[in-house]
Amino acid sequence: MQNILFTLFLTIAISTVLNIVLKRFGISHIIGYIATGTIISYLFNFNGIDIHSLELIAEFGIVFLMFTIGLEMSFERIRKMKEILLLNGFLQVSLSSIIIFLFSHFIINIAIVPSIIISLAFSLSSTAIVLSYLKQSKDIYTPFGEKSTAILIFQDLAVIPILLLISFLANDTLSVSEVIINTFLSAVIVILFLFTIGKKLMNWLLKFASNTNVEELFLGSIFSIVMGASILAHEMGFTYSLGAFIAGMIIAETGFRIKIESDIATYKDFLLGTFFFSVGTKIDIFYFLHNIHYIFAIFVGIILIKAIVVYFIIRRKSNKSTAIKTAISLCQVGEFSFAIFALATNDGLLSKQLSSFLILITVLSMILTPFIISNVYKIASYFEVEFYESDKITPIEKKNHIIICGFTTLGRIIARKLKAENKPFVIISDDLRHVLLARKQGYMAYFGHLDKKPVLESLKVDSSSSIIITLSNTKRKRLICEAILAFYKDANIVLKINSTEERKNLKDLNIRSFVHAYNEVANLLIERAT
Repeated sequence: MQNILFTLFLTIAISTVLNIVLKRFGISHIIGYIATGTIISYLFNFNGIDIHSLELIAEFGIVFLMFTIGLEMSFERIRKMKEILLLNGFLQVSLSSIIIFLFSHFIINIAIVPSIIISLAFSLSSTAIVLSYLKQSKDIYTPFGEKSTAILIFQDLAVIPILLLISFLANDTLSVSEVIINTFLSAVIVILFLFTIGKKLMNWLLKFASNTNVEELFLGSIFSIVMGASILAHEMGFTYSLGAFIAGMIIAETGFRIKIESDIATYKDFLLGTFFFSVGTKIDIFYFLHNIHYIFAIFVGIILIKAIVVYFIIRRKSNKSTAIKTAISLCQVGEFSFAIFALATNDGLLSKQLSSFLILITVLSMILTPFIISNVYKIASYFEVEFYESDKITPIEKKNHIIICGFTTLGRIIARKLKAENKPFVIISDDLRHVLLARKQGYMAYFGHLDKKPVLESLKVDSSSSIIITLSNTKRKRLICEAILAFYKDANIVLKINSTEERKNLKDLNIRSFVHAYNEVANLLIERAT
């Protein structure tokens, strides 16, 4: 028992420290979990040992990930995105798979079945890394961000039939016709049950749990639904993920979607961390160093194949700039490849040595992906002029102007009043939608982050009369205020705050004007009432 607790302590401590260090270099936390698994496996000498309980828990990381994807994939959304999601996604997965299969089977001389598995796994990109970057940078609202997101969603959907295919390839007791008939009948039973009786049960359970106003009961109902749907699908011969995904799609049509997604986010991330940790336990570091040249060569070949395929798919109906950035964003190998290789190895379709080699290629891809995706504009600029790059602002020719940071409802009201009073102002926002809206309304608006020195220089902060910050996030406010004051210590910052506690947290900064939102509203209400 003490050994288990000590192992658990070391695992948590190592992963925490590693991820703190990696975060500073812009490397995904996924790599920290994988590296932790490798370190722990060598420390306690269980590298290569089958840890069934750990892998079962880890598999439910993928289950909950697929459930959250299902929550985002209502039938209405699929209908609206059908072209860029279904067509582009299908072309990307199928063409990438075909080319990689031909390369694997005919050039490297790998057998047909392993080549099929390799081609399908390598056709997938990293949803976890790419989507998190697109959301954080607000590039998800740009043309390349929308197209990248659509293809990633299709790839996530494609994981289900890929995992099913592997399960059936491993079943050599049935003929192809029997497999197709059994699969069809089982699928009909699962879908009919979940969309009829299952749907009513889910709605009843969620409503009942919600009415109790006890968070633990509501969370328990979510876990019951996810695990129940997963077990049903697994008992019918499918993957746990299929049941969870369908359950997510059903709940997506209800009013509980947003709350559920928020409530399970932490648990999903924890289980995914366990999954990546279990992957790390299978990595042979000495094998990696011995074969690093082969691993790197194949990795380069894979990203070139995928980038070229994505480029020509997107180029059909988009400009060159969008096609290049989308290709750069999706050229890597994704985290679902780990699940595919793990399942194929357990079913005897891949040798352990080949599986280790493929996992190392995927690991290398995911180590380099954060560097690639965070420099997507810089890389794309070598091929085409960019139009949506944040923080690239041509210096303005203004003095004694007001800078408005943020263009949500408050920012829009301020801009409208300043325009009515003929006072000069500019708008800066890190949300491209807001920037495009502001420009449409005739304002000077720029896409970027006010905590970046080039932006401060371009907006002539040192010549401005004041900077109005309308944001709500305290951490963002502090970062921006610190950057402004470091650039120009006499800056007249007018900061909106939501509480006295927030003011205390920011009192160490030389901010001239705090505007308490609720106090001002209260004063106005009293003034109007008397």
